[in-house]
Amino acid sequence: MAIIPNRDTIGLIHAPLGRDAQIAASLLQEAGVNSKVAPDLTSFVASLSDDVAFAIITEETLRSADLRAMSAWIEAQPSWSDLPFIIMTNRGGGPERNPAAARLSEILGNVSFIERPFHVTTFVSVARSALRGRRRQYEARLRIEALDEGERRLQTAIEAGRLGAWELDLATNDLITSATCKRIFGRDPDLGFTYRDLLDTVHPEDLDRMQNAVATTVNTGADYSIEYRTIWSDGSVHWAEIHAQLHRDRSGKAIKLVGVSADITARLKAEEHQRQLNEILEERVAERTLELEQAHAVVMAEVSQRERAEEQLRHAQKMEAIGQLTGGVAHDFNNLLMAVLGNLELLRKHVGDDVKAGRLIDGALQGATRGASLTQRLLAFARRQDLRIGPVDLGGLVVGMEDLLKRSVGAAIRIESSIPAALPFVSADSNQVELALLNLAVNARDAMPDGGTIWIKLRAEEQASSTETLAAGNYLVLSVVDEGHGMNEETLQKAIEPFFSTKELGKGTGLGLSMIHGLALQLKGDLRLASSIGKGTTAELWIPVSTSASSRDVVVEVTPVSPEEAAGPKKILLVDDDVLIAMSSADMLSDLGHEVTEAHSGKEALEYLNSGGGFDLMITDYSMPGMTGAELAKAARNIAPDLPILIASGYAELPAGADLDVARLGKPYTQTQLAAEIGKLISPDR
Repeated sequence: MAIIPNRDTIGLIHAPLGRDAQIAASLLQEAGVNSKVAPDLTSFVASLSDDVAFAIITEETLRSADLRAMSAWIEAQPSWSDLPFIIMTNRGGGPERNPAAARLSEILGNVSFIERPFHVTTFVSVARSALRGRRRQYEARLRIEALDEGERRLQTAIEAGRLGAWELDLATNDLITSATCKRIFGRDPDLGFTYRDLLDTVHPEDLDRMQNAVATTVNTGADYSIEYRTIWSDGSVHWAEIHAQLHRDRSGKAIKLVGVSADITARLKAEEHQRQLNEILEERVAERTLELEQAHAVVMAEVSQRERAEEQLRHAQKMEAIGQLTGGVAHDFNNLLMAVLGNLELLRKHVGDDVKAGRLIDGALQGATRGASLTQRLLAFARRQDLRIGPVDLGGLVVGMEDLLKRSVGAAIRIESSIPAALPFVSADSNQVELALLNLAVNARDAMPDGGTIWIKLRAEEQASSTETLAAGNYLVLSVVDEGHGMNEETLQKAIEPFFSTKELGKGTGLGLSMIHGLALQLKGDLRLASSIGKGTTAELWIPVSTSASSRDVVVEVTPVSPEEAAGPKKILLVDDDVLIAMSSADMLSDLGHEVTEAHSGKEALEYLNSGGGFDLMITDYSMPGMTGAELAKAARNIAPDLPILIASGYAELPAGADLDVARLGKPYTQTQLAAEIGKLISPDR
């Protein structure tokens, strides 16, 4: 059996028994990997390519098979590629228990063995490990391609400037030169050219000066730049111009000189011959030098821009994946809380005068309500959208996040806040500021592994005049102060660089402060850090005060709608693919006096509508397999154009493109909220 998921998690399966193939495909489908079945081993080998992520194959498929074609493909892989193979075998252990394992390992190379029967978790874990390893190979390929492209551009620039490239190993005096460099010293490009040969070509009167310059560069690290005469094999004298820099290893030890050379004989002859025109000649030389510098700068700028673009792409992909995961988990928790809250609310009505039972139910309701609040905050964090800047009550935002912050930092950390009264609103995106504050608090926690106190403070500041980072105006400063181990000046300067982290491997992405710094710049504010070893760190987020009318001046009174006001008994079609949630919602509606018909899919709901059930209202979940709530609403409108529709969703907002003229109710909701929405959709005299 062979499964070949590619970079888009699409797989190819070949198995002697169809049942094995279907089981493997099903397991991969549950793990988020799509797959298809190959009819035979020949088709499997033909499907191998660099875009294949990993292969899974049964031992019996390979037993006594001709593996020369597969072996040839494996040997022909590019240097970055080492395709992972997972062998499903009936015999485990090493070569002494399974001699065929050694043969397959030698032929296939990157092999993992799974002994059958195996647990589903083991199969999925090995498959995911292989996929992660292959993805690292793809990342290596991208880096190799980027380096090759940068090297090609640089080589083009050097050839355009007629420069000869060279490297000198300081330990062995091994000299590596380009063909152009050999020509500059009067040597045939096809012949060898050692450092001893180079020294022999230097004019005797210039040799000491040249060697002293090399020694000075090695000892001090100063750039190597010199002009000296060379004597070619035909006895003619030429001038060479040399520029180089010292290259060190990670320990700081000088290991080689890397530089370029140019033949300046013609230039110096022209200067000597036309001494009277020296100023004009110098101007031309300056112009030529400027052209070379500009060409070099353009190449380096393009390389730098490419690296920044790749880094931003990786960052965006990573954050998008985190957002999708967070949003999905929060949505699922909202559905679970829907069932918990609905049943608890109905149960509360049936406990009568049992005080203890009522107290227990009230406590459970409060806990579930807090969970709903947390999932709503997670959904807000998961949104991928441009900044929505408006007036924000920063003091209220900090107070509202205290519970989340305390849970995030743990019991060993104490949080103290100082929020002055009557602070002005700031111009910001509240969701992004919340995320920034959470990041700063988590960083402060990580700086105090033995526990401590985090101080969160707000103060108003006036910037009298414009600086490089801030325009003149009024600001609120949100500061997060810890008493952790602190940072030295060098580390502090690098703190906001993307992917720089002082945490242990695997305990930080190095993106937190760089994201907050980017947010501050977008808000036309600033992020300021102050720290010293042993005295903790202070992070200040400067945000401009809003000049717009604040929501503090707007008071909106909302009169709650009681269940008794909700239009009287109606015939309602309830659609939800989750039986648990459907049962809870149906009980809430029945308790309100309505007649409820349950449907567990969009197709079943349309069948009820086509049968002429005479429904007064349809309530549907949004996220359902086969047909979403939005698609169901559009289809229902074709059948019953005047039918009121209410979509319930556990997401913070409906996805883009779901622009529907229907009412929306966020999960989890209470019976009172449900009754109020029904009352809005259906008038009492309907």
